[in-house]
Formats: sequence, C-alpha cells, structure tokens
Amino acid sequence: MPKEKTLILTTEQIQRKIIRIASEILEQNYREKELVVVGVAGRGEKLAMRIADRLEPMVPVTRLVITLDKDDPLTGPLRLSGQLGDVANKSVILVDDVINSGRTLIYAVRYLLEGNPKRLATATLVDRFHRQFPVHADYVGLTLSTNLKEHISVELGNRHDAVYLE
Repeated sequence: MPKEKTLILTTEQIQRKIIRIASEILEQNYREKELVVVGVAGRGEKLAMRIADRLEPMVPVTRLVITLDKDDPLTGPLRLSGQLGDVANKSVILVDDVINSGRTLIYAVRYLLEGNPKRLATATLVDRFHRQFPVHADYVGLTLSTNLKEHISVELGNRHDAVYLE
C-alpha cells in the first residue's frame, strides 16, 4: 500500500520561497563583492543553483557542490567540486533541501570551516526541527514541526516542483 502524501508546497510556492531566501541573503551580504553558494549534492545542489541564479544579477557567485555520505558522513568520502581555498575569506552559503537531524549540515560546515571562510551561513527549503546536532538554518523557506515517523519529500524537477509530507 503506497504511503499517503500531503502536498505542502507547490511549484509556485517553492519559487516564492527561493526568491525570498535569495533576497534575505542579499540583504545580509549587501557589502560582499562575491558570494560562494555550496549545495549539498542532490536536491540541495539543485536548490543552491536556483538560489545562485537569483543572486547572480546582483553579485558574482561561485557555485560549488559538496558530496558526502549522508548516512555515514564522518568516515564516508567528502568531496568539494572546487578547491577548499575557493571559500577563503568569502561569505559562504551552504544549502540543503531539508534539515532534519542536522547531521549532514554539521559535517559539511565542519569541512568548509577548514577553508577559512569570512562568514558561513546555511539555507534550506524545509526545516523540520528534529535536531541531534547544534546547527540551524539562517535562511528558511518553511519551518515544519513534524513527528519522527513523518518524512518530507522534496521534488525539484525541470517543470514541476513539490514538497510532500509522507
């Protein structure tokens, strides 16, 4: 029997959330000559690129992707699409689609800090509040209080986007 899905965000709502997140990033970084947007591989990467598209007319953006094993981030391989030096003395925005336990972001933040960024902030489309690690999102599209048995499913396609609660 398929899981019941409840639509939380439509394509249009997601687009508005991305515009708002990008606007907030610009407001907080208006003095920066360049921003670095790092997406967590997968849906975080897609979301990061959409945010970067919104930022780029206003400020130059370096786009990077961080890849890590979400189930075993400490011992699994961790790779950055560019050089770690690309974040040095720059304002960096780390983006993922959903923050649940905070595990993925905390290990990504730990790695990026080795590159000595000037500032490091996090952005997410959906923040679930199920923290096991001390990380929070600086820029949030939607905050949901869910139980641990529920799952947030984010679909970012070419023409259709959606966020579901399962």
